[in-house]
Amino acid sequence: MSGHGLFCSTMRVTRLATNTHMGQSISNLLYRIPTCGYAKKVASKGKGKGIGKDVLAGPEVCKDPVKLTSHAVGVNILKQGDDPALKPRKEYPEWLFQLHLGPPKKIHELEPDSREYWKVLRKEHMWRFNRLHKGKKL
Repeated sequence: MSGHGLFCSTMRVTRLATNTHMGQSISNLLYRIPTCGYAKKVASKGKGKGIGKDVLAGPEVCKDPVKLTSHAVGVNILKQGDDPALKPRKEYPEWLFQLHLGPPKKIHELEPDSREYWKVLRKEHMWRFNRLHKGKKL
């Protein structure tokens, strides 16, 4: 199809070049002819054998046990400055130490009157429904 369009546009140009009695200049009509100006494909470098990919370096990992126990490593998001030092335990609120940091609790471990129970129940129901109807049109 694109070859046909190119052929037709070249025919128009040659026809316009031979018929100049139409009252319009050829240069004005050449701007009106639709052309396909596709971008050239960029040649990718390093497709040959033996060339490895560049691996992006992540942030530096602190392995110093003294700094890990005395500072909140990784909390500072600014380019300048150091990580903040940890305060004594009594300066933090009590609820901070009561947070559940382990894996999520199962539904039988939760109380039926709690909000978390109903959230987990709804999520498990959606998972079950999706498994049952996987691949079937509803």
